[in-house]
Amino acid sequence: MDIIANYGTTLVLVAALFGFLMAWGIGANDVANAMGTSVGTKSLTIRQAIIIAMIFEFAGAYLAGGEVTATIRSGIIDSNAFADSPDLLVLGMIASLLAAGAWLILASYFGWPVSTTHSIIGAIVGFAVVSIGPEAVQWNKFGGIVGSWVITPAISGVIAYFMFISVQKLIFNTDDPLNNAKRYVPFYMFLTSLVICLVTIKKGLTHVGLHLTDGEGVMLSVAISIAVAFAGWIYIRGQKYNPQDDSKMHFANVEKVFGILMVITACAMAFAHGSNDVANAIGPLSAVASIVASGGEIASKASIAWWILPLGGIGIVIGLATMGEKVMATVGTGITHLTPSRGFAAQLATAATVVIASGTGLPISTTQTLVGAVMGVGLARGIAALNLGVLRNIVVSWVITLPAGAILAIGIFYVLQACFS
Repeated sequence: MDIIANYGTTLVLVAALFGFLMAWGIGANDVANAMGTSVGTKSLTIRQAIIIAMIFEFAGAYLAGGEVTATIRSGIIDSNAFADSPDLLVLGMIASLLAAGAWLILASYFGWPVSTTHSIIGAIVGFAVVSIGPEAVQWNKFGGIVGSWVITPAISGVIAYFMFISVQKLIFNTDDPLNNAKRYVPFYMFLTSLVICLVTIKKGLTHVGLHLTDGEGVMLSVAISIAVAFAGWIYIRGQKYNPQDDSKMHFANVEKVFGILMVITACAMAFAHGSNDVANAIGPLSAVASIVASGGEIASKASIAWWILPLGGIGIVIGLATMGEKVMATVGTGITHLTPSRGFAAQLATAATVVIASGTGLPISTTQTLVGAVMGVGLARGIAALNLGVLRNIVVSWVITLPAGAILAIGIFYVLQACFS
């Protein structure tokens, strides 16, 4: 308790710095995963992907990032176990932020697509075990989170599989693929817009003071999605298509239509990612700020300080802009060959899975969700379409990440204890 009383402001500033570092790592790694399919299909350039991420990642983090934050802050460890020693919780959360952020930046430097959720949860569990003991960890909730890492890739994979199959049957395997693309792609735009609008209006806009009933939210979401689909229909009809491009059944014109849709799904994916994964950076930071502000009292539910969500959003954007290119290349081109139509199916499935998880407050790994979706698209064309060597390396990096976060956090925790005691 003396540490909080004597160094409260310093602890918050250090936590803010390390929280920004963690958000930087999320931007470099997880956002690169999220935007990798758009860049890999050449629907977006890296510069365009960064601009989209700047707008929609920040919007997702700021408008809809609070729900998952509560789970990360207080759901993995038993806060009551730290009631008599809140200083240990503060130092542990700071250590977790630095450990996870450092690991993510290292992984991004080498182009490894790892899980930010694995990293921060491993770090939090690591310091909790050495500071209080295994009883400080709520292993039943931890087990649920680990279970979600298996379930969510499976869900996104199944959605992506059937989404791509529907595209094949409605468009590619028909006598007039281009006209069918013009006919059905606005419907896919409607679905994409509906997914993103529902989560935004349902919970995101409450952060800015707009409260709607469930019925009002659904009606507004449908109305906006219809407008998006109509605008997409007009835009697609206005594009010029060269019949020679579709000779030899290369479907270049059809993929051009889906390239337009990839921009929509990239926006949805960026927002979905911002709403979910910003919690990995600001959850521990929010815990530190609320404990210090209350003089050491660990509240079961604490409001998020106004400056924390923008800090996480800005850090994510800067991380993508400075270090995201290598991981984008791994995800966008390494797992399977992606065209705009395949990339759309993977991105929409990932966005749908992430926003569902965000709405229920369950932290998931965007990396694993996206990889599951890309695998689903690849499997729709047969197992030979997947690069199993790349998938094996990705899975190995996931396995390493959890203990790496824990080991780093334990070492940093002891160093912080020595510095402040």
